[in-house]
Amino acid sequence: MFRYRFSLLYILSVVLVNIGFVYVPLVPVGGEMFPPMSLVVGVVFILRDYSQQEIGHHVLAAMSIGAALSYLMADPYVALASLVAFLISELVDWYVYTFTGRPLGQRILLSSAISTPIDSAVFLEMINHFSWFGFALMTAAKMLAAGAIWWRLR
Repeated sequence: MFRYRFSLLYILSVVLVNIGFVYVPLVPVGGEMFPPMSLVVGVVFILRDYSQQEIGHHVLAAMSIGAALSYLMADPYVALASLVAFLISELVDWYVYTFTGRPLGQRILLSSAISTPIDSAVFLEMINHFSWFGFALMTAAKMLAAGAIWWRLR
């Protein structure tokens, strides 16, 4: 089996989600325009945690690679918003995951609970689509992935 599979999946997921934000159109939900790609972003946060298990603090390099590729492959306006949101929230996620010292499932749940709202707020604000409804929906969608992994690992 490929030794760095989660790290590669992490980098690819960052790039694919950012490309999706460019090409998958916003949909109306509850009177607001909502980016459907928000429903899969939670997986990126989980893959980052698994990538860190594989490569330790070198996950920061994987973050940088994913961010750089995203910027090159997506619309600069959306890519920049996504890039900034990912970098801020992923660094928070990395910090919480790294320094809590809790079991894996708890670290994933806690780091996601703190980082996913940050990601949602920064991204929606930067693309001028912030609303409390959109923020709540986007954050909840991301937390579903973390909750599923936590449930499986507990």
